[in-house]
Amino acid sequence: MIPLSADPTPSPGRRRLLYAGVAGAAALGGAGLAWWKLQPHALAPDAEQALWGLEFEQPQGGTLALKVLAGRPLLLNFWATWCPPCVEELPMLNTFHRQHAAHGWQVLGLAVDRPDAVRKFLQRIPLDFPVGLAGMGGTQLARSLGNLTGGLPFTVVLGADGRIVQRKMGQVTPQDLQLWAALR
Repeated sequence: MIPLSADPTPSPGRRRLLYAGVAGAAALGGAGLAWWKLQPHALAPDAEQALWGLEFEQPQGGTLALKVLAGRPLLLNFWATWCPPCVEELPMLNTFHRQHAAHGWQVLGLAVDRPDAVRKFLQRIPLDFPVGLAGMGGTQLARSLGNLTGGLPFTVVLGADGRIVQRKMGQVTPQDLQLWAALR
């Protein structure tokens, strides 16, 4: 029990310690929330099967049915022209496509963007791999694959059996691509 004559106000040193503890707890909480947001979450029921039934318009015209890509490993990348990390990783994904296509790998970019913006972008920075125009529906597709926040870029790696073997929120690294290339 505190005596009545004692001053209940903490000393400046104790106050700084208390503030540091509160700030540390808030930082840990924020870091934990950020980590949770950046982790792929559970797939929606039947998301893998539904994926293979989808079709996307292509920027240069025509339609791409995902079922034609079945049977070989696939790196599926959700991106947008207005997303700096997306734009930064596209040349690396293009190189991956060129280096690993002979080994059975496929790359598909799904643009979560306006078709005219994607066409204009691809005129400036052409890609060797196919691009599908997912529009804002691409965000819902990404959510069904475990990207609850709808953040970009988001990459899904599917094995030759059509099942998801890896997912990554955020920008792909050369180390990611090296690891994934070994999966097949």
